[in-house]
Amino acid sequence: MKVGVEIGGTFTDLVRIDARGLSIAKVPSTPAQPDTGVFHAIEAGGISLADMTELAHGSTVATNAVLERKGTRLALLVTEGFRDLLELRRQDRERIFDIFYAKPAPLVARRDAFEVPERMLADGTPERVLELEVAGPVIEAQLREGGYGAVAICLLNSFANPAHEHGLAAWLRARMPELRVTCSVDVTREFREYERASTTSLSAYVQPVLDAYLTRIEARLAEGGFSGTFSMMQSNGGRVPAAAIRLNAGSALLSGPAAGVTGAIRQAGLSGFRDIVTLDIGGTSADVCLIQDGRPELTREAKVDTLPVLMPMVDITTIGAGGGSLIWRDEGGLLRAGPRSAGAVPGPACYGRGGTQPTLTDAHLVCGRIQPDAKLAGAMPLDAAAARAAFAPLAAELGMSAEELADSAVRIAVANIVSAIRLVSTRRGRDPRDYALVPYGGAGPLHAAAVAEALAMDTVVVPPNAGVISAYGLLAADHSLHDSLTRRTRLDEGAAESVSLTLATMRDGLAARADGMELGPDRRWDVTLEMRFVGQAFEIPVPLTPALAEAPTVEGLRTAFEEAYGRIYRHGAVMAGRMAEIVSYRVGLHVPPEAVPSLAGIGGDGFSVPEGAVEVYDEGRPQRAFRMARSAVGGVPRPGPLVLEDVTATTFVPSGWTATSDEAGNLILRKAAP
Repeated sequence: MKVGVEIGGTFTDLVRIDARGLSIAKVPSTPAQPDTGVFHAIEAGGISLADMTELAHGSTVATNAVLERKGTRLALLVTEGFRDLLELRRQDRERIFDIFYAKPAPLVARRDAFEVPERMLADGTPERVLELEVAGPVIEAQLREGGYGAVAICLLNSFANPAHEHGLAAWLRARMPELRVTCSVDVTREFREYERASTTSLSAYVQPVLDAYLTRIEARLAEGGFSGTFSMMQSNGGRVPAAAIRLNAGSALLSGPAAGVTGAIRQAGLSGFRDIVTLDIGGTSADVCLIQDGRPELTREAKVDTLPVLMPMVDITTIGAGGGSLIWRDEGGLLRAGPRSAGAVPGPACYGRGGTQPTLTDAHLVCGRIQPDAKLAGAMPLDAAAARAAFAPLAAELGMSAEELADSAVRIAVANIVSAIRLVSTRRGRDPRDYALVPYGGAGPLHAAAVAEALAMDTVVVPPNAGVISAYGLLAADHSLHDSLTRRTRLDEGAAESVSLTLATMRDGLAARADGMELGPDRRWDVTLEMRFVGQAFEIPVPLTPALAEAPTVEGLRTAFEEAYGRIYRHGAVMAGRMAEIVSYRVGLHVPPEAVPSLAGIGGDGFSVPEGAVEVYDEGRPQRAFRMARSAVGGVPRPGPLVLEDVTATTFVPSGWTATSDEAGNLILRKAAP
């Protein structure tokens, strides 16, 4: 029996695969003790720990430790002269028109940063050799005096030669075994000192928190007789054994959203959709991601609380537009939807847990897109009167009815989501009209058609049981390992041999790691080069085809770069005569799981929907919609407005759209011909 458990801001979701197929469970999250929520979900699914052969898990515990500043007391060791690296950072501003803007404090205060007398040149040559017999005792005394729980080591140019970092780490581990030591070269082997130091600090900061979290889960599993494999989702969309993620805790920073993307790719792919835009709307946020040919783009420019993270992450853009997002007026009197959130506790007013402020979930209930007798996650009753009461003060203040205000708030949220999708599509040379929208999460299917219409997208693919796609994605995900290396290589006559040797060495290293984890022999590789024209300050990602990665040529690399450059900037040919160069190499190894069944046809035991006409308020006016179970939608197009319900999510099909169900169990919404 294989089980995937994903912890969200409002609900914890479970998907189980056994000889009988798939089954699901959904329980409220426990933010104060997230590991408790894992076992609540397992109990709700009627699962014996001893019967599980595999547990895959995704959690935001690492991210929350950063956001709430609840990591360990951390020291940072840097090359002499670089003590203020994290304080100086980059001279940009997140909010350029905010005169009161102040950058968040770094994870390591200046008093906790210590200089190491050494210097490595950019080509890996030691200019000043690290003499541990002299420097070591001084560093040890500083660390003992500070009472630190962990130390991050980030020495200048260590990506070119890690000897000083690894030597210092070994020296400290031998004398201070209780201290957790993280080297930058074990986190990311790329240049740009601030970003590398920030990433290393993040990984070291959350490592004790994540380690304690995993230890608690493993202890509970052992008590219950579990003897299977336990894996964690990474931010890059792949899994690794829990023991491996302890070595690089930073790779778990955005594991939850990445699992949803993986599940959406898998389920939409069953219907032949490989170019998609995913839209995950849960309780606190909306996450969007663009997928090209069935694969998500990975970014190296992610940030957590404005702190840069220099490691591969699924390129997800997040905004505060979840079901729990609050509806309010700002200082100028404008109506807002998010980013403030009611969270899991007390949650929306309609949850009946003491919430009194209106949220997007309350707005859908007031507008009738969620019906008053519906039960959230198939079990939680909703308080329609509380939702309406939450809107009353603001509606009176604005001179609007509760329905008008609720519909306006939803349209504002839709506009915010549309802007986020344009960031990952139009702004990067992709036309959203060439993609299908795949919504999931408890609230994604409620907004999907309105979002698609605003972007002129004519197809929406709603997965079955969309509310548990992230947990499903945990089991559908590959086991993945990634490596990166900064090594500048000009595309001159000898470049092909150099590129081939570098890639072969990186592949060998990843294969050895996979063998050590006992991952299977069915392995897929992907290669991306960070390239630019010589003289430019920043580079762009250039994915290589398998053939070009296996046998690189200067001409092939040049063509791939110019095509990628032209797609982004539309003038690659103008600079065609200039020399191009590779700055960094990235290689990924992927081991696919065993066949995972579709989510269709599960979770419906005892679930029924009273069919019939219902009142909804949409597009600024009251309308009559037909309410029915999602499972009752067949292959013949049904025109909207429709309210379609299953045990994990409700789909709203507005007028001007039709809905059909295909053989994979996906609900296909299409814009009706005018």
